Amino acid sequence: MKVLYFAWLKEKTGIGQEDVDLPGDVTDVAGLIDWLKSRGDGYASAFADVTTVRAAVNQEHVPFDHPLRNGDEVAFFPPVTGG
Repeated sequence: MKVLYFAWLKEKTGIGQEDVDLPGDVTDVAGLIDWLKSRGDGYASAFADVTTVRAAVNQEHVPFDHPLRNGDEVAFFPPVTGG
């Protein structure tokens, strides 16, 4: 699975993207976030307040209960406003 980080999430994790093997007990975006938070301080800091994080799976905005499978591309980014 490819995981992409944008804006301050990229700064806090220290990486823009990575390939990970989806752990067997991770079934949705929320579970992925929980697993990522356990991987170190940068991840824990990036996902400390998930109300300020949005997710996309395969380039479609999704809620955190969206199911995942190996091979998906998951992107995390701050809320975006337009005008």
